[in-house]
Amino acid sequence: MELPVRPLLFAKWASSLIGPGQPIVLPEQAKEVDYEAELGVLIGTRARRVSAADALGHVAGYVCANEVSARDIQFADGQWTRGKSFDTFGPVGPITPAEEVPNPQVLGIRCLLNGDVVQDSSTAQMVFTVAEVIAFISDGITLEPGDLILTGTPPGVGLGRKPPVYLADGDEVTIEIDGLGSLTNPVQRA
Repeated sequence: MELPVRPLLFAKWASSLIGPGQPIVLPEQAKEVDYEAELGVLIGTRARRVSAADALGHVAGYVCANEVSARDIQFADGQWTRGKSFDTFGPVGPITPAEEVPNPQVLGIRCLLNGDVVQDSSTAQMVFTVAEVIAFISDGITLEPGDLILTGTPPGVGLGRKPPVYLADGDEVTIEIDGLGSLTNPVQRA
């Protein structure tokens, strides 16, 4: 029997969050640190067991996000939380109010590494819509105001390149989402 496809969930600790311009710090124990352009969804009102039809009503705003991931740690651990939650591995911002984004499924999304476009797609290509992700999570986990959901990344991450491209000391990463602005962070070695 084939199991239904569902969103993959993992936690990202608050200590990973940083804002625009703050450095992504490469930890000594990680050698394969990757970028991931993502749409971030900021919850504004409590959401518990909401339907996809009602889910967007619980959104306060949207942000550019970079789901920084230590691939070597992520895969060696056998689960993803630690490899995605090192301090500084969650750059986000700026916040765009939800009422300024009538449809989160039609936004161009890009990642630039040192000025070169390495990811270029649209939220229309997401496997699950923002509303479906909120409904899925809220079916068993109450979402509270201030919770932040990252929604997945398009093709072009460093791990998938031939050869792989990982972040290095001195790099600069910019995430751009149409209508939301951009998020730029320098990269530095610990």
